[in-house]
Amino acid sequence: MTLNPADKAFLDKLENQLPAGTLKSAEPRYLEEPRGRAKGIAAAVALPRNAKEVAIILKACNAASAPVIPYGGGTGLVGGQVSEDLPSPIVISLERMRKVLAVNPDSNVIEVEAGCILSDVQDAAAEVDRLFPLSLAAKGTAQIGGNLATNAGGTNVLRYGNARDLCLGLEAVLPNGDIWHGLTPLRKDNTGYDLRNLLIGAEGTLGVITAASLKLFARPAAFETALMVVNDPQAALSLLAMARDMVGEAVSGFELMSRQALEFLAVTMPDVRQPFADHPEWFVLLDFGLSRAQSGQGAMEDLFEAALEAELVNDGFIAASEQQREDFWNLRESIPLANRVIGSISSHDVSLPLDKLPEFIVAGQKIIEEFGLRLNCFGHLGDGNLHFNAFPSEGKNKSEFNHLQPEVKAAVHDLVAQFGGSFSAEHGVGRLKTDDLLKYGDPTKIAAMKAIKAALDPNGIMNPGAVLKGF
Repeated sequence: MTLNPADKAFLDKLENQLPAGTLKSAEPRYLEEPRGRAKGIAAAVALPRNAKEVAIILKACNAASAPVIPYGGGTGLVGGQVSEDLPSPIVISLERMRKVLAVNPDSNVIEVEAGCILSDVQDAAAEVDRLFPLSLAAKGTAQIGGNLATNAGGTNVLRYGNARDLCLGLEAVLPNGDIWHGLTPLRKDNTGYDLRNLLIGAEGTLGVITAASLKLFARPAAFETALMVVNDPQAALSLLAMARDMVGEAVSGFELMSRQALEFLAVTMPDVRQPFADHPEWFVLLDFGLSRAQSGQGAMEDLFEAALEAELVNDGFIAASEQQREDFWNLRESIPLANRVIGSISSHDVSLPLDKLPEFIVAGQKIIEEFGLRLNCFGHLGDGNLHFNAFPSEGKNKSEFNHLQPEVKAAVHDLVAQFGGSFSAEHGVGRLKTDDLLKYGDPTKIAAMKAIKAALDPNGIMNPGAVLKGF
Protein backbone atom coordinates (compact mmCIF):
# COMPACT_ATOMS: atom_id res chain seq x y z
CA MET A 1 0.00 0.00 0.00
CA THR A 2 1.56 3.26 -1.19
CA LEU A 3 -0.09 6.55 -0.31
CA ASN A 4 0.48 9.71 -2.28
CA PRO A 5 0.42 13.30 -1.02
CA ALA A 6 -2.51 15.54 -1.90
CA ASP A 7 -0.26 17.88 -3.87
CA LYS A 8 -1.19 21.12 -5.61
CA ALA A 9 -2.14 19.43 -8.87
CA PHE A 10 -4.48 17.08 -7.02
CA LEU A 11 -6.01 19.90 -4.97
CA ASP A 12 -6.56 22.05 -8.07
CA LYS A 13 -8.33 19.19 -9.82
CA LEU A 14 -10.46 18.40 -6.76
CA GLU A 15 -11.35 22.05 -6.23
CA ASN A 16 -12.81 22.20 -9.73
CA GLN A 17 -15.23 19.40 -8.83
CA LEU A 18 -16.55 21.12 -5.69
CA PRO A 19 -18.39 24.35 -4.86
CA ALA A 20 -16.17 27.34 -4.19
CA GLY A 21 -14.86 27.51 -0.65
CA THR A 22 -15.05 23.78 0.04
CA LEU A 23 -11.27 23.45 0.36
CA LYS A 24 -9.22 25.67 2.63
CA SER A 25 -5.85 25.75 4.38
CA ALA A 26 -5.62 23.79 7.61
CA GLU A 27 -5.91 26.00 10.68
CA PRO A 28 -3.99 24.94 13.82
CA ARG A 29 -7.17 23.65 15.50
CA TYR A 30 -7.36 20.82 12.96
CA LEU A 31 -3.79 19.73 13.67
CA GLU A 32 -3.63 19.14 17.42
CA GLU A 33 -5.53 16.99 19.88
CA PRO A 34 -6.88 18.69 23.03
CA ARG A 35 -4.04 17.78 25.40
CA GLY A 36 -1.29 18.54 22.89
CA ARG A 37 -0.05 14.94 22.93
CA ALA A 38 -0.45 14.42 19.20
CA LYS A 39 -0.03 16.78 16.28
CA GLY A 40 -0.84 16.51 12.60
CA ILE A 41 -0.25 17.84 9.12
CA ALA A 42 -2.68 18.40 6.26
CA ALA A 43 -2.55 19.49 2.63
CA ALA A 44 -5.98 21.06 3.04
CA VAL A 45 -9.21 20.86 5.01
CA ALA A 46 -12.36 19.94 3.07
CA LEU A 47 -15.66 21.35 4.34
CA PRO A 48 -18.41 19.52 2.43
CA ARG A 49 -22.06 20.53 2.72
CA ASN A 50 -23.67 17.14 2.02
CA ALA A 51 -22.98 13.47 1.42
CA LYS A 52 -22.61 13.96 -2.33
CA GLU A 53 -19.68 16.33 -1.79
CA VAL A 54 -18.12 13.89 0.68
CA ALA A 55 -18.47 11.23 -2.02
CA ILE A 56 -16.70 13.42 -4.60
CA ILE A 57 -13.81 13.94 -2.19
CA LEU A 58 -13.42 10.28 -1.25
CA LYS A 59 -13.72 9.08 -4.84
CA ALA A 60 -10.94 11.46 -5.91
CA CYS A 61 -8.72 10.53 -2.97
CA ASN A 62 -9.27 6.83 -3.57
CA ALA A 63 -8.33 7.14 -7.24
CA ALA A 64 -5.17 9.04 -6.33
CA SER A 65 -4.36 6.97 -3.20
CA ALA A 66 -4.34 10.18 -1.19
CA PRO A 67 -4.91 9.73 2.57
CA VAL A 68 -8.02 11.09 4.30
CA ILE A 69 -8.51 11.96 7.97
CA PRO A 70 -12.14 12.44 9.06
CA TYR A 71 -12.45 15.19 11.67
CA GLY A 72 -15.38 15.71 14.05
CA GLY A 73 -15.32 18.11 16.95
CA GLY A 74 -11.64 17.45 17.59
CA THR A 75 -12.27 16.35 21.18
CA GLY A 76 -10.82 12.83 20.86
CA LEU A 77 -7.99 11.99 23.26
CA VAL A 78 -6.19 9.16 21.44
CA GLY A 79 -4.90 10.95 18.35
CA GLY A 80 -7.41 9.51 15.89
CA GLN A 81 -8.02 12.91 14.28
CA VAL A 82 -4.38 13.92 13.64
CA SER A 83 -1.26 12.42 12.07
CA GLU A 84 2.25 13.66 11.32
CA ASP A 85 3.25 10.48 9.52
CA LEU A 86 1.03 10.62 6.44
CA PRO A 87 1.99 12.22 3.12
CA SER A 88 -0.04 15.48 3.09
CA PRO A 89 -3.52 14.12 3.85
CA ILE A 90 -6.89 15.71 3.25
CA VAL A 91 -8.77 16.43 6.47
CA ILE A 92 -12.55 16.17 6.05
CA SER A 93 -14.54 18.20 8.57
CA LEU A 94 -18.33 17.90 8.60
CA GLU A 95 -18.85 21.13 10.57
CA ARG A 96 -21.07 22.54 7.78
CA MET A 97 -23.35 19.50 7.98
CA ARG A 98 -25.20 20.42 11.18
CA LYS A 99 -28.88 20.10 10.29
CA VAL A 100 -31.49 18.33 12.38
CA LEU A 101 -33.24 16.52 9.53
CA ALA A 102 -36.32 15.18 11.30
CA VAL A 103 -37.72 14.63 14.78
CA ASN A 104 -40.49 12.14 15.47
CA PRO A 105 -41.45 12.07 19.17
CA ASP A 106 -44.14 9.43 18.61
CA SER A 107 -41.59 7.00 17.16
CA ASN A 108 -38.82 8.29 19.47
CA VAL A 109 -36.44 8.92 16.55
CA ILE A 110 -34.33 11.91 15.55
CA GLU A 111 -32.35 12.17 12.30
CA VAL A 112 -29.35 14.50 12.19
CA GLU A 113 -26.39 15.26 9.99
CA ALA A 114 -23.10 14.00 11.33
CA GLY A 115 -21.67 17.45 12.02
CA CYS A 116 -24.47 18.24 14.47
CA ILE A 117 -23.09 19.21 17.88
CA LEU A 118 -24.10 16.78 20.62
CA SER A 119 -25.71 19.49 22.76
CA ASP A 120 -27.77 20.59 19.73
CA VAL A 121 -29.11 17.05 19.36
CA GLN A 122 -30.02 17.07 23.05
CA ASP A 123 -31.75 20.46 22.67
CA ALA A 124 -33.73 19.32 19.61
CA ALA A 125 -34.96 16.31 21.57
CA ALA A 126 -35.90 18.48 24.55
CA GLU A 127 -38.00 20.73 22.31
CA VAL A 128 -40.39 17.82 21.73
CA ASP A 129 -40.22 16.65 25.36
CA ARG A 130 -37.84 13.80 24.63
CA LEU A 131 -34.38 12.84 25.85
CA PHE A 132 -31.27 12.03 23.83
CA PRO A 133 -29.19 10.57 26.66
CA LEU A 134 -25.64 10.55 25.31
CA SER A 135 -23.81 13.08 27.50
CA LEU A 136 -20.14 14.03 27.68
CA ALA A 137 -18.18 16.85 29.24
CA ALA A 138 -17.37 17.96 25.65
CA LYS A 139 -21.03 17.97 24.55
CA GLY A 140 -20.81 21.62 23.44
CA THR A 141 -18.05 20.79 20.94
CA ALA A 142 -18.23 17.09 20.10
CA GLN A 143 -20.09 16.15 16.92
CA ILE A 144 -22.49 13.23 16.70
CA GLY A 145 -20.55 11.71 13.79
CA GLY A 146 -17.40 11.63 15.89
CA ASN A 147 -19.35 10.25 18.85
CA LEU A 148 -20.52 7.37 16.68
CA ALA A 149 -17.16 6.85 15.00
CA THR A 150 -15.58 6.38 18.44
CA ASN A 151 -18.60 4.69 20.06
CA ALA A 152 -18.54 7.32 22.80
CA GLY A 153 -19.73 6.47 26.29
CA GLY A 154 -20.21 9.20 28.87
CA THR A 155 -22.17 9.48 32.07
CA ASN A 156 -25.43 7.77 31.07
CA VAL A 157 -24.08 4.47 29.74
CA LEU A 158 -25.29 2.65 32.83
CA ARG A 159 -28.93 3.21 31.84
CA TYR A 160 -28.93 3.92 28.11
CA GLY A 161 -25.76 2.33 26.70
CA ASN A 162 -22.94 3.62 24.48
CA ALA A 163 -23.39 5.59 21.27
CA ARG A 164 -23.74 2.28 19.40
CA ASP A 165 -26.81 1.40 21.45
CA LEU A 166 -28.45 4.74 20.63
CA CYS A 167 -28.15 4.48 16.84
CA LEU A 168 -30.77 2.96 14.52
CA GLY A 169 -29.31 3.78 11.12
CA LEU A 170 -26.59 5.63 9.27
CA GLU A 171 -25.88 7.39 6.04
CA ALA A 172 -22.22 6.99 5.18
CA VAL A 173 -19.76 7.34 2.33
CA LEU A 174 -17.46 4.38 1.72
CA PRO A 175 -13.82 4.82 0.67
CA ASN A 176 -14.59 4.39 -3.06
CA GLY A 177 -17.15 7.21 -2.93
CA ASP A 178 -20.28 5.07 -2.83
CA ILE A 179 -23.01 6.41 -0.55
CA TRP A 180 -24.71 3.92 1.76
CA HIS A 181 -28.31 5.02 2.35
CA GLY A 182 -28.91 3.29 5.65
CA LEU A 183 -30.66 6.14 7.44
CA THR A 184 -33.50 3.99 8.73
CA PRO A 185 -35.74 4.30 11.80
CA LEU A 186 -36.20 0.52 11.92
CA ARG A 187 -35.49 -1.23 15.20
CA LYS A 188 -35.48 -4.66 13.57
CA ASP A 189 -33.67 -5.36 10.30
CA ASN A 190 -32.14 -8.81 9.88
CA THR A 191 -30.89 -8.46 6.31
CA GLY A 192 -27.31 -9.68 6.51
CA TYR A 193 -24.12 -8.12 7.80
CA ASP A 194 -24.55 -5.09 10.03
CA LEU A 195 -22.69 -2.31 8.24
CA ARG A 196 -23.96 0.18 10.79
CA ASN A 197 -22.14 -1.53 13.62
CA LEU A 198 -19.00 -1.93 11.51
CA LEU A 199 -18.80 1.83 10.97
CA ILE A 200 -19.65 2.71 14.57
CA GLY A 201 -16.44 2.48 16.57
CA ALA A 202 -14.27 2.19 13.43
CA GLU A 203 -12.83 5.68 14.04
CA GLY A 204 -13.13 6.72 10.40
CA THR A 205 -11.06 3.85 9.07
CA LEU A 206 -13.87 2.30 7.00
CA GLY A 207 -15.73 5.36 5.71
CA VAL A 208 -17.24 8.70 6.69
CA ILE A 209 -20.51 8.82 8.63
CA THR A 210 -22.60 11.68 7.18
CA ALA A 211 -25.94 11.34 9.01
CA ALA A 212 -27.53 9.23 11.72
CA SER A 213 -30.93 8.07 12.89
CA LEU A 214 -30.92 8.06 16.69
CA LYS A 215 -33.12 6.79 19.50
CA LEU A 216 -35.00 9.16 21.75
CA PHE A 217 -36.46 8.38 25.16
CA ALA A 218 -39.14 9.70 27.46
CA ARG A 219 -37.82 12.48 29.66
CA PRO A 220 -37.78 11.51 33.34
CA ALA A 221 -40.56 13.19 35.29
CA ALA A 222 -38.11 14.08 38.05
CA PHE A 223 -34.45 13.79 38.93
CA GLU A 224 -32.98 13.03 42.33
CA THR A 225 -29.26 13.54 42.72
CA ALA A 226 -26.88 13.04 45.61
CA LEU A 227 -23.25 12.90 46.67
CA MET A 228 -22.60 10.11 49.16
CA VAL A 229 -19.39 9.35 51.02
CA VAL A 230 -18.57 5.64 50.84
CA ASN A 231 -16.09 3.66 52.87
CA ASP A 232 -14.29 2.28 49.82
CA PRO A 233 -14.92 1.19 46.20
CA GLN A 234 -16.39 -2.12 47.39
CA ALA A 235 -18.98 -0.20 49.42
CA ALA A 236 -19.70 1.88 46.32
CA LEU A 237 -20.51 -1.28 44.34
CA SER A 238 -22.77 -2.51 47.13
CA LEU A 239 -24.48 0.88 47.13
CA LEU A 240 -25.08 0.58 43.38
CA ALA A 241 -26.68 -2.83 43.84
CA MET A 242 -28.89 -1.42 46.61
CA ALA A 243 -29.92 1.52 44.41
CA ARG A 244 -30.89 -0.77 41.55
CA ASP A 245 -32.90 -2.96 43.89
CA MET A 246 -34.84 0.12 44.99
CA VAL A 247 -35.43 2.03 41.73
CA GLY A 248 -34.36 -0.37 38.99
CA GLU A 249 -33.31 1.19 35.70
CA ALA A 250 -34.02 4.69 37.05
CA VAL A 251 -30.36 4.76 38.13
CA SER A 252 -29.07 6.99 35.34
CA GLY A 253 -25.64 7.89 36.67
CA PHE A 254 -23.26 6.42 39.22
CA GLU A 255 -19.87 8.10 39.30
CA LEU A 256 -16.98 7.20 41.61
CA MET A 257 -14.58 9.96 42.70
CA SER A 258 -11.67 10.20 45.11
CA ARG A 259 -10.13 12.73 47.47
CA GLN A 260 -7.38 13.44 44.94
CA ALA A 261 -9.97 14.78 42.49
CA LEU A 262 -11.23 17.27 45.08
CA GLU A 263 -7.72 18.35 45.95
CA PHE A 264 -6.88 18.98 42.30
CA LEU A 265 -10.09 21.00 41.92
CA ALA A 266 -9.31 23.06 45.01
CA VAL A 267 -5.90 24.01 43.59
CA THR A 268 -6.84 24.60 39.96
CA MET A 269 -10.54 25.57 39.99
CA PRO A 270 -11.38 27.11 43.38
CA ASP A 271 -14.64 28.53 42.00
CA VAL A 272 -16.09 25.02 41.63
CA ARG A 273 -18.38 24.51 44.61
CA GLN A 274 -17.30 21.71 46.92
CA PRO A 275 -19.85 20.63 49.54
CA PHE A 276 -17.46 18.70 51.79
CA ALA A 277 -15.66 20.57 54.59
CA ASP A 278 -13.14 17.72 54.73
CA HIS A 279 -12.30 15.85 51.56
CA PRO A 280 -13.49 12.23 51.81
CA GLU A 281 -11.29 9.41 50.57
CA TRP A 282 -14.04 8.08 48.26
CA PHE A 283 -17.48 9.34 47.30
CA VAL A 284 -20.07 8.76 44.58
CA LEU A 285 -22.44 10.88 42.55
CA LEU A 286 -25.80 9.20 42.08
CA ASP A 287 -28.46 10.36 39.66
CA PHE A 288 -31.97 8.95 39.46
CA GLY A 289 -34.21 9.76 36.49
CA LEU A 290 -37.62 8.84 37.86
CA SER A 291 -40.90 8.08 36.11
CA ARG A 292 -44.14 9.78 37.13
CA ALA A 293 -45.00 6.74 39.23
CA GLN A 294 -41.67 6.89 41.07
CA SER A 295 -41.31 10.63 41.54
CA GLY A 296 -42.26 12.38 44.76
CA GLN A 297 -41.55 9.35 46.94
CA GLY A 298 -38.13 10.41 48.25
CA ALA A 299 -36.29 7.50 46.66
CA MET A 300 -32.87 9.04 47.29
CA GLU A 301 -33.64 9.67 50.97
CA ASP A 302 -34.77 6.07 51.36
CA LEU A 303 -31.56 4.86 49.74
CA PHE A 304 -29.41 7.10 51.94
CA GLU A 305 -31.09 5.86 55.11
CA ALA A 306 -30.75 2.22 54.06
CA ALA A 307 -27.10 2.70 53.09
CA LEU A 308 -26.35 4.38 56.42
CA GLU A 309 -27.93 1.48 58.27
CA ALA A 310 -25.90 -0.98 56.18
CA GLU A 311 -22.73 1.06 56.91
CA LEU A 312 -22.03 1.59 53.22
CA VAL A 313 -22.07 5.39 53.50
CA ASN A 314 -21.22 7.75 56.36
CA ASP A 315 -22.11 11.19 54.99
CA GLY A 316 -23.77 12.80 52.01
CA PHE A 317 -25.83 15.51 50.41
CA ILE A 318 -29.07 15.20 48.48
CA ALA A 319 -29.66 18.00 45.97
CA ALA A 320 -32.54 20.18 47.16
CA SER A 321 -32.80 22.20 43.94
CA GLU A 322 -31.92 22.08 40.27
CA GLN A 323 -29.02 24.44 40.99
CA GLN A 324 -27.58 22.03 43.55
CA ARG A 325 -28.00 19.18 41.07
CA GLU A 326 -26.10 21.19 38.47
CA ASP A 327 -23.41 21.98 41.03
CA PHE A 328 -22.95 18.29 41.82
CA TRP A 329 -22.60 17.42 38.14
CA ASN A 330 -20.33 20.41 37.54
CA LEU A 331 -18.04 19.02 40.22
CA ARG A 332 -17.80 15.71 38.36
CA GLU A 333 -17.41 17.25 34.91
CA SER A 334 -14.70 19.67 36.07
CA ILE A 335 -12.35 16.87 37.12
CA PRO A 336 -10.89 16.28 33.61
CA LEU A 337 -10.29 20.03 33.26
CA ALA A 338 -8.43 20.13 36.58
CA ASN A 339 -6.42 17.09 35.56
CA ARG A 340 -5.35 18.87 32.40
CA VAL A 341 -4.06 21.84 34.40
CA ILE A 342 -2.08 19.60 36.78
CA GLY A 343 -0.74 17.57 33.85
CA SER A 344 -0.80 13.80 33.96
CA ILE A 345 2.23 11.62 33.43
CA SER A 346 0.11 8.77 32.07
CA SER A 347 -3.67 8.62 31.57
CA HIS A 348 -5.60 5.36 31.34
CA ASP A 349 -9.17 4.82 30.13
CA VAL A 350 -9.86 1.28 31.28
CA SER A 351 -12.79 -1.01 31.97
CA LEU A 352 -12.97 -3.96 34.34
CA PRO A 353 -15.52 -6.60 35.34
CA LEU A 354 -17.52 -4.97 38.13
CA ASP A 355 -16.60 -7.56 40.73
CA LYS A 356 -12.89 -7.02 40.01
CA LEU A 357 -12.91 -3.22 40.34
CA PRO A 358 -12.14 -2.86 44.07
CA GLU A 359 -9.21 -5.27 43.94
CA PHE A 360 -7.89 -3.62 40.78
CA ILE A 361 -8.01 -0.14 42.33
CA VAL A 362 -5.98 -1.29 45.36
CA ALA A 363 -3.39 -3.06 43.21
CA GLY A 364 -3.22 -0.22 40.69
CA GLN A 365 -2.81 2.45 43.35
CA LYS A 366 0.14 0.53 44.75
CA ILE A 367 1.76 0.45 41.30
CA ILE A 368 1.29 4.20 40.81
CA GLU A 369 2.73 4.98 44.23
CA GLU A 370 5.74 2.76 43.58
CA PHE A 371 6.61 5.09 40.71
CA GLY A 372 6.47 8.03 43.14
CA LEU A 373 3.29 9.38 41.53
CA ARG A 374 -0.20 10.40 42.68
CA LEU A 375 -3.31 8.59 41.47
CA ASN A 376 -6.54 10.29 40.50
CA CYS A 377 -9.09 7.50 40.00
CA PHE A 378 -12.59 8.45 38.92
CA GLY A 379 -15.19 7.34 36.44
CA HIS A 380 -18.38 5.56 35.51
CA LEU A 381 -18.38 2.85 38.16
CA GLY A 382 -21.74 1.45 37.11
CA ASP A 383 -20.42 0.29 33.73
CA GLY A 384 -16.94 -0.62 34.95
CA ASN A 385 -15.15 2.30 33.28
CA LEU A 386 -12.38 4.02 35.27
CA HIS A 387 -10.14 6.93 34.38
CA PHE A 388 -7.02 5.83 36.19
CA ASN A 389 -4.51 8.65 35.84
CA ALA A 390 -1.02 9.16 37.28
CA PHE A 391 0.29 12.61 38.23
CA PRO A 392 3.54 14.08 39.60
CA SER A 393 3.99 13.97 43.34
CA GLU A 394 2.97 17.14 45.12
CA GLY A 395 5.32 20.05 44.60
CA LYS A 396 7.18 18.29 41.80
CA ASN A 397 7.39 19.33 38.17
CA LYS A 398 5.83 17.12 35.52
CA SER A 399 9.03 17.21 33.47
CA GLU A 400 10.81 15.24 36.21
CA PHE A 401 8.54 12.24 35.58
CA ASN A 402 7.70 12.31 31.88
CA HIS A 403 10.30 9.65 31.14
CA LEU A 404 8.26 7.19 33.22
CA GLN A 405 5.19 7.35 30.97
CA PRO A 406 5.85 4.19 28.90
CA GLU A 407 6.61 2.14 32.02
CA VAL A 408 3.59 3.43 33.93
CA LYS A 409 1.24 2.78 31.03
CA ALA A 410 2.58 -0.72 30.49
CA ALA A 411 2.30 -1.56 34.19
CA VAL A 412 -1.31 -0.35 34.42
CA HIS A 413 -2.41 -1.98 31.17
CA ASP A 414 -0.71 -5.25 32.13
CA LEU A 415 -2.67 -5.19 35.37
CA VAL A 416 -5.90 -4.48 33.47
CA ALA A 417 -5.22 -7.50 31.25
CA GLN A 418 -4.58 -9.69 34.32
CA PHE A 419 -8.01 -8.73 35.65
CA GLY A 420 -9.74 -9.48 32.33
CA GLY A 421 -10.37 -5.83 31.45
CA SER A 422 -9.87 -3.56 28.45
CA PHE A 423 -7.18 -0.90 27.96
CA SER A 424 -9.69 1.28 26.07
CA ALA A 425 -13.15 1.68 27.56
CA GLU A 426 -14.63 4.69 25.76
CA HIS A 427 -11.96 6.79 24.05
CA GLY A 428 -11.06 4.31 21.33
CA VAL A 429 -7.66 3.26 19.99
CA GLY A 430 -6.75 6.16 17.69
CA ARG A 431 -3.07 6.32 16.94
CA LEU A 432 -1.83 6.48 20.52
CA LYS A 433 -2.97 2.96 21.47
CA THR A 434 -2.29 0.92 18.35
CA ASP A 435 0.64 -0.87 20.03
CA ASP A 436 -1.65 -1.73 22.94
CA LEU A 437 -4.14 -3.31 20.57
CA LEU A 438 -1.41 -5.51 19.11
CA LYS A 439 -0.14 -6.43 22.58
CA TYR A 440 -3.44 -7.14 24.32
CA GLY A 441 -5.89 -7.77 21.46
CA ASP A 442 -7.06 -11.21 20.41
CA PRO A 443 -5.04 -12.28 17.32
CA THR A 444 -8.08 -13.75 15.57
CA LYS A 445 -10.06 -10.55 16.07
CA ILE A 446 -7.18 -8.42 14.78
CA ALA A 447 -6.85 -10.64 11.68
CA ALA A 448 -10.58 -10.27 11.02
CA MET A 449 -10.33 -6.49 11.44
CA LYS A 450 -7.50 -6.35 8.91
CA ALA A 451 -9.54 -8.42 6.46
CA ILE A 452 -12.52 -6.07 6.82
CA LYS A 453 -10.27 -3.05 6.35
CA ALA A 454 -8.73 -4.56 3.21
CA ALA A 455 -12.16 -5.40 1.77
CA LEU A 456 -13.76 -1.98 2.29
CA ASP A 457 -10.66 0.17 1.87
CA PRO A 458 -8.20 -1.73 -0.36
CA ASN A 459 -6.14 1.39 -1.10
CA GLY A 460 -5.86 2.17 2.59
CA ILE A 461 -6.85 5.84 2.32
CA MET A 462 -9.21 6.07 5.31
CA ASN A 463 -7.50 7.39 8.43
CA PRO A 464 -4.36 5.33 7.84
CA GLY A 465 -2.53 4.31 11.01
CA ALA A 466 -5.55 4.73 13.26
CA VAL A 467 -6.78 1.63 15.14
CA LEU A 468 -4.71 -0.82 13.06
CA LYS A 469 -1.01 0.02 12.99
CA GLY A 470 0.35 0.04 9.45
CA PHE A 471 -3.12 0.01 7.83
